[in-house]
Amino acid sequence: MTPRVLLADDHPVYRDGLRMMLHSTGEAEVVGTAADGEQAVAEAVRLRPQVVVMDLRMPRLDGVEATARIVATCPDTHVLVLTMHEDDESVFAAMLAGARGYLLKGADQTEILRAITAVASGEVIFGPALAERVTRYFAQLAAVRPPRQEPFQQLTAREREILDLIAAGLSNRQIAERLSLSPKTVRNNVSNVFAKLQVADRAQAIIQAREAGLGQ
Repeated sequence: MTPRVLLADDHPVYRDGLRMMLHSTGEAEVVGTAADGEQAVAEAVRLRPQVVVMDLRMPRLDGVEATARIVATCPDTHVLVLTMHEDDESVFAAMLAGARGYLLKGADQTEILRAITAVASGEVIFGPALAERVTRYFAQLAAVRPPRQEPFQQLTAREREILDLIAAGLSNRQIAERLSLSPKTVRNNVSNVFAKLQVADRAQAIIQAREAGLGQ
């Protein structure tokens, strides 16, 4: 199916040129245009296109805020940013606002059409120059993220293992069989777990364990 597209750009020459290019290919149907952010939001609500091709720097309402409003009010409409701005602040502001794609205005016809088609089908796409930067940014975030701590640091490894099985619904006898332990050893470990968690019974221990992600 040919995607229905709304073009939002405050430069009439570029906007009309893009409209004519898309029309000439027959691979996208331009259902409307907008010259500023407020008009883009209004037309998106009225026309319900699959894709809004959005410039970022526009009068009355910038493209980032217009993107956020369209995403909030038109869940079936996806935004593809097409702009001359390639700084990190612009890229990540658009992403956080809900844009599904980001291209620079130097992109050729093939790139623009491919991006429109991808965004219309729910994919996320970035131009080659930006994709590497986005990947590097999230890799850096992952590198500085503190390591995830195991829950219940007060428990020994064996006690955490037994608590995990308790949370999974196993009885003491089943835990003993699973871990090749004596029933007495399991009972002692279970008592230690209850004491360290400061719980009165198995039900309370299960609640705490499952809230921490154990017993899955």
